[in-house]
Amino acid sequence: MSHQGFDMTVFASLRASATLMPARCIPAGLALALLSVFASPIQAGEGHDHGDTPAVANANGPQRLPDGSVFLPKPAQRQLGVRTVLTVAAALPRSVELNARVLMDPNAGGKVQALNAGRLEPGPNGLPELGQSVRKGQVLAYVQASAAPLELAGQQAQLAELRAAQALADKRLARLTELADTVPRKELEAAQSEVQSLAARVAALTGGVAAREALIAPVSGVIAAAQAVAGQVVDARELVFEIVDPARLRIEALAYDPALALDIASATLAVGEQRVPLRFLGTAHSLREQALPLSFGAQGAALGALAVGQPVRVFVQRRSQVQGVAVPVTALLKNPANQNIVWVKAAPERFAPRVVTVEPLDGVQVAITAGLSAGERVATQGATLINQVR
Repeated sequence: MSHQGFDMTVFASLRASATLMPARCIPAGLALALLSVFASPIQAGEGHDHGDTPAVANANGPQRLPDGSVFLPKPAQRQLGVRTVLTVAAALPRSVELNARVLMDPNAGGKVQALNAGRLEPGPNGLPELGQSVRKGQVLAYVQASAAPLELAGQQAQLAELRAAQALADKRLARLTELADTVPRKELEAAQSEVQSLAARVAALTGGVAAREALIAPVSGVIAAAQAVAGQVVDARELVFEIVDPARLRIEALAYDPALALDIASATLAVGEQRVPLRFLGTAHSLREQALPLSFGAQGAALGALAVGQPVRVFVQRRSQVQGVAVPVTALLKNPANQNIVWVKAAPERFAPRVVTVEPLDGVQVAITAGLSAGERVATQGATLINQVR
């Protein structure tokens, strides 16, 4: 038994004896000895002393190193979903970013308006809802024509006169038919013609008094706008429905440099992470907001995420080129000095920030013209999380 273990054993036995022995039975010398033992500090055995040493930091976790790089272990990289791409130098087209907005393609969309004022009634399948698909020629709603009371009374009086005249003409034709052998044939034919004329006039006036205009879809597509409620009173030329084909749209961009219209090699539109190629249609010959409107045609299923009137960005590629490296837009970040940076994988578990010079490319990728070399691995997915490691 060690010296420290012996001291602890003696201390325990003395303390137990002092507890069981009455106070008056303890000699004065023993009491002083016990008091000195209890008052002396207790020392822990070897290896059991937990001093005030600071806690050791976890050196295996993500952390920012003194040189500004980030140490990121492999488990943390998998947890954060970090992905990298190998850069390749190439001749990239010089691009210009333009503000634009989405328009309806006039050949793939249409508007449904009322020709006459009246009350709106549902169609055979009810009133269409926003986003509902319709086909060309489908009846969307009816407009029950409205007329002033005095005008309606005049039409009804005229209709009553025509019906009375038609009844007399029918009776006269019946009598002439019975006397067909003795009556000249031209009188019989004249009576028949009069009866037909009166019947047609009655039918036309009846249709005019109870006229109901059918609102028909001019094209196939989806309902983009609807201002229709059952029983609603609409005026003539009022827009009731707007139909668009979401897979065919027009993009109108504004260019403040008129020379750009003569130097367009291609154009793209970024919809999320998808790149939609645009077809250049033409340039307007009148300025709008001190800019020249450029018209582009767009087709594709990705356009379904856009809405008519939505502001977008168009990337126009010029015919001139520049040497650089194309990387995804998600790899481009900002440092505390508001500089453009990318995170380069310098080692299997270390990422270093790199200040770069950037030019627009196509909305999904950007062109890095300085600060990055070919053959380096750049973080794309999870780069934002790497930038937040402190």
